[in-house]
Amino acid sequence: MTNQTLILASSSRYRREVLEKLHLPFKCVSPDIDETPLASESPERTSLRLAESKARKVAESHPNALIIGCDQVATMDGLQIGKPGNHENAVKQLTMLSGREVVFHSALSLYDSASQHMQATIVPYYVKFKTLTPLQIETYLQLEQPYDCAGSAKSEGMGIALLDYMRGDDPNALIGLPVIALVNMLRQAGIDVLSLPRT
Repeated sequence: MTNQTLILASSSRYRREVLEKLHLPFKCVSPDIDETPLASESPERTSLRLAESKARKVAESHPNALIIGCDQVATMDGLQIGKPGNHENAVKQLTMLSGREVVFHSALSLYDSASQHMQATIVPYYVKFKTLTPLQIETYLQLEQPYDCAGSAKSEGMGIALLDYMRGDDPNALIGLPVIALVNMLRQAGIDVLSLPRT
């Protein structure tokens, strides 16, 4: 069992809540990096580069830690879909996504700042929206106000009613932290989450 501090390189409350499911002690540190995609960079490459960059950035001030870096890029037909930020943009986004499939490219990294060893992977997740009416869109947005979520819907909340299907290896990937992959990475780093003593 390693004695390193476990750090989530994120300020996302959604990712924090997902990681808390593992009952591991950890702290959150917000990385300050430029998240602008590079020219001609694929969504997959963007998400993986940013997940690794976030972990390395936090490592600069935490030399003996295991650092979890995450990033997610959502796309529809190759078009990147960001967080709406407000009601008007969310209406436009859900109108555009009505009846369409969105791919969430969820990248995960685990960086050992002591050994400088990086593990990284991408876990895709596929979501198909129902054909939505303007009334359905307005009703949902008024109830849940998911303006900080790419795709303008919270699948873990009432947003599930907007969807035809969700497909992928780990539903946590849709929230932005692929836990199945993380558990495997932690095991490689010497942490078996099912064998730790709990207080």
